[in-house]
Amino acid sequence: MPTSETGPAVPDRLPPAGVTGAEGVDTGAARRPAARVPIDRKRQPSGDEARERAMRAAISVIAEKGTAALRMSDIAARAGMSTGHILYHFGKKDRLLLEVLAWSQADLWDRFQEAADQAASPGEKLDLFVRFYLPSHQGDERYALWTQVLAQRHDEAGRRILTELLDGWDERLEAILREGRELGHFADVDLAEFTIRAVAMLSGLSEDVMFGRSRWQHTSPHAFALAALERELRPAGQG
Repeated sequence: MPTSETGPAVPDRLPPAGVTGAEGVDTGAARRPAARVPIDRKRQPSGDEARERAMRAAISVIAEKGTAALRMSDIAARAGMSTGHILYHFGKKDRLLLEVLAWSQADLWDRFQEAADQAASPGEKLDLFVRFYLPSHQGDERYALWTQVLAQRHDEAGRRILTELLDGWDERLEAILREGRELGHFADVDLAEFTIRAVAMLSGLSEDVMFGRSRWQHTSPHAFALAALERELRPAGQG
């Protein structure tokens, strides 16, 4: 559950309310005009600015209070907006949780891709992947958001969204491994099998960091994970 960086807003990842996607998933009623609560537009930010403020406020409040105690009014207060304005953007709470998580991950992926595009080698891209995947500290809000959302019950549409987000990181790692293998920088590993093990290791390390295990007080989880991956990926005959 990659989480560690913060950055600018990104486009909305979830379809409009009441629209059924290509896979037949009913995406809910969060944006149907008739279902929206009237909002107070006075002194409220508009457009992308408002959405970004609401998203960031939601991540912060969820990490602090959890999902069970979450109220739209808490997010509104944190964002300096009206509750009506928050409801206008998100509708019901379960929809908000998925949408904020999707926004957070798309934001992180954009930042990762920007950094990876500047990397000089597959090895540098692997370093970036590990850095972006792991939480940056024990209270990392993005990882806390993942934990809270995954703990909730989800309908088929919600599970599809979560699966897509999780698969997105597998796909990015596989692309790095494939490039490194083709260039001769990495050993000829089974991409799918290696990815499963690598992501499982990173998820376990992430939980350790969030729990505050003392073993990471003097050892970098990033350095530990990267060294473990590089040992397996080192081509035969190299050191």
